[in-house]
Amino acid sequence: MSSTNLDSVTTLTFDIFGTVLDLAGSLIPSLDLLLKVCDASPALTGEKVWAQWRLRQRIEQYQDNMLMLGHSGYLTVKRKALMYTLRSLKVDFTSENLDEFMKAYQLLTPFKDAVDGLIRLSNKYRLVMLSNGEQHYLEHLATTRIGIDFDQILSAETVGQFKPHPSVYRFAAKKLNLEPQQIMMVAAHSFDILGARHSGFRGAYVNRYDLPYDESDYVPDITTENFYELCDTLEV
Repeated sequence: MSSTNLDSVTTLTFDIFGTVLDLAGSLIPSLDLLLKVCDASPALTGEKVWAQWRLRQRIEQYQDNMLMLGHSGYLTVKRKALMYTLRSLKVDFTSENLDEFMKAYQLLTPFKDAVDGLIRLSNKYRLVMLSNGEQHYLEHLATTRIGIDFDQILSAETVGQFKPHPSVYRFAAKKLNLEPQQIMMVAAHSFDILGARHSGFRGAYVNRYDLPYDESDYVPDITTENFYELCDTLEV
């Protein structure tokens, strides 16, 4: 699905975790190792833990926003969500077990289509990282894991909220000195596109997980399966 009027868009803002970086592919092997170290049931796999954990992560972020707790830290939220998930699955673990597992977040691997697509898109648009991760962590990932020279790297931590809080998108537009309609949010999570569209951004939903979009009036301008299709749709 594509819009016929995207001429105003000069800048693309990108979600990173799950859109550019392959979280499941990067973390499930380490989850398998964690379960083995914790003597979990052989029937419990890293893939099963991931399926529950990823849902809990969103709840943790929403709770912080709703309770006005501020941005408690991307990795902190992931760790808290993992603790909840392991406890719900009756897995015994220690703080040291989690410390060792969390090192995997420093070694996240990008999707090939995302890296190839970012290179193509840079020929036409400014590329901006707009993520819930902390500033120093995002800079590490851009330099050592993604290998793309983004025009700017913007962290929700600066605002003190997690996406999809509207303040994050308003902050990005102000920081970039652009009108919202000049910016297109690119994400593989419908909540991020919904938040961006609600804030006046255009939106490209890279539905690489084949999931339905949220029931909302704030729909994406473009829906694709991967970055290659996104580039073709944007004629890059």
